Amino acid sequence: MNTQPLEMITNFDKTVSDTDVLTQLGFSEDEIISVLWLRQWYQNGGSDRIEVLRHLEFLKLLVVKGKIEL
Repeated sequence: MNTQPLEMITNFDKTVSDTDVLTQLGFSEDEIISVLWLRQWYQNGGSDRIEVLRHLEFLKLLVVKGKIEL
């Protein structure tokens, strides 16, 4: 699975679709579907993300305070 962020790829034509770019980067069809679905979900998630971020910040605080270990 290719995990390189699209922002780091600079040598592609801007008129190429996201699907074409992901295909060129070696993503499988299932991975492309998942990535595009996740991007849409996060972009349209609105305030749903705030709750997730609060949970992550709480876990981070517990780790920093030594209450839980990684």
